[in-house]
This record gives sequence, structure tokens and C-alpha cells, in this order.
Amino acid sequence: MTQSRTHTCGELRLADAGKQVTIVGWLENVRVVGSNFAFLVLRDYYGTTQVVVESEEMMARVKPINKESTISVTGTVRERESKNPKLPTGEIEVVPTAIEVLGKCAHNQLPFEINKSREADENTRLKYRYLDLRNPAVKKNIVLRSQVVAELRSRMAEQGFLEISTPILTASSPEGARDYLVPARNHPGKFYALPQAPQQFKQLLMTAGFDRYFQIAPCFRDEDARADRTPGEFYQLDMEMAFATQEDVLAVLEAVLQPVYEKFGKYSRVAQAPWRHIPYQEAMERYGSDKPDLRIDLEISDISALVQGCGFTPFEGATVKAIAVDAFSQSRKWIDKLLADVEVQTGSKVCWVRVDEQGNLTGGISKFLAGRADAFVSALRLRPSSFVCMAAGKKSAAQKTAGVARSLMGRRLPGHFDEEQYALCWIVDFPMYEIGEESGALEFCHNPFSMPRGGMQALLEAEGDTEKLLAIHANQYDLVCNGYECASGAVRNHDPEIMVKAFEMVGLGEADVKAKFPAMYNAFTYGAPPHAGAAPGVDRLIMMLSGEESIREVIPFPMNKNAQDLMMDAPTTVTQKQLDDVHIAIRDAQ
Repeated sequence: MTQSRTHTCGELRLADAGKQVTIVGWLENVRVVGSNFAFLVLRDYYGTTQVVVESEEMMARVKPINKESTISVTGTVRERESKNPKLPTGEIEVVPTAIEVLGKCAHNQLPFEINKSREADENTRLKYRYLDLRNPAVKKNIVLRSQVVAELRSRMAEQGFLEISTPILTASSPEGARDYLVPARNHPGKFYALPQAPQQFKQLLMTAGFDRYFQIAPCFRDEDARADRTPGEFYQLDMEMAFATQEDVLAVLEAVLQPVYEKFGKYSRVAQAPWRHIPYQEAMERYGSDKPDLRIDLEISDISALVQGCGFTPFEGATVKAIAVDAFSQSRKWIDKLLADVEVQTGSKVCWVRVDEQGNLTGGISKFLAGRADAFVSALRLRPSSFVCMAAGKKSAAQKTAGVARSLMGRRLPGHFDEEQYALCWIVDFPMYEIGEESGALEFCHNPFSMPRGGMQALLEAEGDTEKLLAIHANQYDLVCNGYECASGAVRNHDPEIMVKAFEMVGLGEADVKAKFPAMYNAFTYGAPPHAGAAPGVDRLIMMLSGEESIREVIPFPMNKNAQDLMMDAPTTVTQKQLDDVHIAIRDAQ
């Protein structure tokens, strides 16, 4: 060991007894036993070592030192009388002959106890993140992150991919989220944008003749935080392949990611490749989500035709979805909480019915189903003590509401949630177009850069017919693990004529395509190869590998839910000169 130490605080063992050593680190704890006797715990990146003070001279040196000061201890290693088998260094201790303060902690009171920092208020943790990261339980996630990123790089290189960095300052592009804008000092009134993703650059690299590209890419989106999404910035394993099909991309990602889940994952069971392919419409029908958690064994049934005319008003003319479970013994209070939680998450009400020990429908809306009870029981294969939760509305709303109910029921009812695994699948055959909820007009469903299945012929045959356009599938795919979207990708639309035609369907002409994507459109006119790619999210991957429930636990310096960096006090005000330099005037909020 180099630097100012002979050993780390996680290194010494019984075989080192009798050695003269120097260890350095943070003073984690001091336990004074007598006037000249105390136990110190010294902590560094590698672990902890116990130091035993047994002299008046050393006690005088230790007493003024606040916890979390950095110190150097030189002394002799000896065997501990009271060993701690839970610690790697638990068989030894160091008796100091010299103690030196290297960095003084000037604070008698810390914002939180270091080893219990995860119990502190989150904003306090983020404000003092440098202290929070001293907690080994917090630090291990950042270590895991480094190890996983190194593994990803290695495996992508083994697959023949070349790591290429793409620009951070670029042009604003309509990619679904708000841009972060950067004023251009030398070009008054014009702005750069931070990239939401390197999407266009990686496609341009394929056009430039690179065969396989990847990077651990920073992406910037001005969007709200969620448990699985941090505001501001995130990282993804961005990759693209020339002359590639969907199956080529999926095979590469399976070869790269499955060993990563097996090597670093919290759970020992990982779905074995090739991972299951589930068409988008099937996922919505069976699971009520395009990112289904396959650890839950419940599935959704369509009972729309069965319940029409039953007299229950929400069912009339609606799509009705049902989730049934056997051996249900929960209380009415449990049911009421389930219904309330579904409504909070979806804004839609659900209803229910039970089957009693005699096989009769009871409770909830059972009176409306009395006339067709036998058919209801048969269709859902119900037994005595079964329970059925139902959602109704427009098709997409009913599917999504039933999906939330399925998830809550599966997690709360015993025997339906096999948590200790990574259940991976591909969602494929996404719709190319959809009707926008706000606009009511035809819009791209997911990614405007995707190649429609059937190419130009599919677009020409559907032109002018909304129903046919909605039936076109995009050559697009998502990787889903345990209910999270882990990656999204597509076979790209590399043909300018097909690209223009695809945009015409949503009311944008050739001039719009050229204006919005000038570099990519022009590059494609010079002979672009068919290409495809994807982008697994690095932060989300590490969150799942570590078993954390919040993505902020695996990011070294995350923002809070309000997109604030409390440690650096960002965002913050700037000087008038800085504003003048970039030709920006601040207008008072109205």
C-alpha cells in the first residue's frame, strides 16, 4: 500500500499481529472506558479497524478530536481479547504510538449519524451528500455502479462495438420531453440544447460507415421525478448496429445484460435468454401494462360481452376487464383499501364481487350479475371463496386500471408474487400511431424514427384510413424487467421517402421533416444502411440490481424530487453581467 499508510482499515488480519503499521481514515466512533482507556473505530473506503488507547498521552491526543475528523494512527497490531466475527478485521486491534489529525471536523454535532444516514430526511441527506456517502451502506451502491458500468463496457467491446462520444451541446429536437436550453453567447437569440438522447448522432454514425457504436451516454430531460426516474439527467447504454434487424439487437443485449444480472443482481434467479416476446396488444390485454411484472401470476380477462345489459351503468357500452383470484379470505376493509388505492393511482373506480362457500355471487355488484351468475362463474373459472375485481371504461383506460389492480392484488395477496427473481421479457409490435389524448388527432405512438412494419406499402395502403393507420405496427421493442421498462429501441426508418410519408400521416410534410431533422434527413439521401439499436437505462438497471426502491440511491449526487441540487444550491441566480453576455433578460412572472 502506498500513500501515507501501510495498510487500509479493511486489510489487517491476525497474521499481522506484532507489525508496526500506519492506518488512516475517518474517526467513526470513540468509546471512553476509563480515564486513560478508550476504543476508537477508524473507517476508510475499505472497512474499519479498532484502535485501543491505553495511555494518558494518547487519551490527551484523542479527547479534542471530533468524530468524522480524518486522522492517521501509527501503532502495533495485536490480537483482540474480545473478537468480533462479523468484521473482517474483528480479530485484531491497533495500539497507537502516534495519532495525527489530518483533516479536522469542526462540528461537534453532525446532521445525522453516518451509519444511520438512510434514516434521515431525504433533503438533509442530499444537502450533506458527501456525509451520506461516507455510510458504507450508501457507498456500496456507487461502487456497484462503477463495477456494472465497467462490465457493460467490457461486454460491449467483446461484441465488437466501438465506444464513441457524441456532442453535449446540440440543436433542440422534438423527442417527447422538454429540452434544457443553453443560450449561445456568439449568436444572440439562438440556443443550444442538451441532448435528450444521442438518437440522431448514433444514426448519423451508422450513415457515416461505423458498424457498431455504443457509449455510456448522459441524457438531459426537463421532466418530473419518479421513484424510477431522476429529474434533469440520467445515463443510458446507448447502442446502434448497421445492417441489423430487430433480432440482431435483441441477441446482443441478451448476451450483454443476462450475465450482468447474474453477476451483480440481488436475486439469484434470472430469466434465461432468449427472453420471451410479448406483442404490445397481448401485454395490454393480459397484464394491463406495456411493462408487465411477470413475477405476478395473475392475468386479466375480458368480460365485456358477458356483462352487457346487466343493469350496472358503468358497464354499459364499455370495455370491462376482470382479475380473479381463488382462496380469497381478506376482509371488507382490505377490499375497500384496494379499491381506494386503485382509484388514487388511476383516477378510475373499480368494482368487485365474491363467491361464497355455496358457489353464489355475493357482495359488491353481485345483484347486477345474479341473472348471469353461472356464465360469469364459468367464464372466469371461479370457485368457492374466489374474488373478482373489475374495471370498466374505454378500452385503454379499462386495461390500464385493471393493470394497476392486478399489480396491487398480486403484491398484497399471498402466493401470487414470486419476488426473488429477474423476470425479463421483450414487448414487441408497438403501434406506429395512436390518437392523442389531448389533441384527439393521429400522433406517433412511441418513436417517430421507427420503421413501420411493411415499410412504404403499409403506409400507402392505410393512407386516409385512420383505423388502418392505427393497425400499423412499428418495428420497435422494449425490454421489461420486474415491471420496469429497462430499454427501448427500434429498427430505424432510414429511407427518406418512407420517413416523409410516415410524417405526412400526422400532418407534417417534407418541409417539416427537413426543418426538424435536417442533418439526418440529408445524410439519409446519401445512402444510409438499414440500422437498429436500443438504449438500456444504466441508473434503472443498477437500481434493480441493488434492490433499491428509489433511483436516487444509486446516483452519486442526485437532485431531489423538485429538480434541485441542495448541496450545490442549483438552480441558482446569476449576475446581470452573465445574463448580458448571453443576451438574456429576465421577465417578472405574471
